[in-house]
Amino acid sequence: MKHAALISLVLCFCFDFLSAQDKAAFKLFNKEGKAIDYQKMINELAKADVVLFGEMHDNSINHWLELQVAKDLYAINPKLTLGFEMFEADNQLVLDEYLTGVIEERHLLSEAKVWDNYKNDYKPLIEFCKSQKLKAIATNVPRRYANLVYRKGIDALTSLPEEARRHIAPLPIEIDLELPGYKNMISTMGGHGGPGSGENMARSQAVKDATMAHFIVQNLSAGIFIHYHGAYHSQNFEGIYHYLKKAKPSLKIVTIHPVSQDTVDKLSDENKSTADFIIAIPADMTKTY
Repeated sequence: MKHAALISLVLCFCFDFLSAQDKAAFKLFNKEGKAIDYQKMINELAKADVVLFGEMHDNSINHWLELQVAKDLYAINPKLTLGFEMFEADNQLVLDEYLTGVIEERHLLSEAKVWDNYKNDYKPLIEFCKSQKLKAIATNVPRRYANLVYRKGIDALTSLPEEARRHIAPLPIEIDLELPGYKNMISTMGGHGGPGSGENMARSQAVKDATMAHFIVQNLSAGIFIHYHGAYHSQNFEGIYHYLKKAKPSLKIVTIHPVSQDTVDKLSDENKSTADFIIAIPADMTKTY
C-alpha cells in the first residue's frame, strides 16, 4: 500500500510539473468566451460562405494559423478562394500572372506593391494558392484613392475616370459614421470635417471596407472565400462584415479575431463578442517585424 501511495504521489507531482511547463502559444474561444477545440472551429468555418480572418499584421502565430486554416478547409472543400487586404485591386493582373506562371516572383515583388513583410507572412499563402491552383483576389482599394478621401473627402471619388473607379466599390458608397468602429476612430483622431480630419479618416477606412466587401462578393463561388485583413476591418462584426451583409444579407459569414493577452487561459471580458471565434495570443509572442 505504501508503495502504491508513493507511486501515486510521484505521478501527481509529475503531472503538476508537466502542466506547469505547458505554455500555450494560443487558445481559441467562442463569442461567449468559452474555450473550444481547433477542429470544432474548422467544422464551423467549413459551413460558411465567407470567413473573415482578422490579423495582427506582425504576429507570427496569427500568420501560421492563417495558413493552417486554409490547408484544413481545402482538405474539406477544395473549392476555396483566398482574398487579401494586402493586395490592391489594380494589381490583380500582376497577381494572376504570377499564380499562372506567366511572370516570376521578382516581377510580383517589384510591380504589385507587396507589403514589406510579404516574404515572411503572406508568401506562404500565395504559394499555397499557386500550388493548388486556387484564386487569390486582390481586394483592397488602391491606397492613392483612400488617401484622396482622407485629403479631400468622399465626394472626390466622383472626379475619378471610369477606369479608376473599377478598382473601388460602386459609387456612391454609403457610409454610416455612427457605427462604433468609425465613431471611435473619429474620437481618437479628434476634429471634424476638413482635410485630414477624423471624419475623413473614418470615411477612408469605410471605402476600404466597402471595396474589400465588393470584391469578395464579385468573386464568390460554390466554395468558401477566406479573406485576410487587419483585425479592425471585421472586429465587432463591423467594417467588411457590415458591407457584406448590406450587399448580400443571406451570406453565411464567420469571423475570426485575434487578441493579445498577458495570459491566454481565460478570455478577458473586453475581448468577448468581438467575433465568432477569438484567438488569444500571448502578449510576448514573437513578432515577424
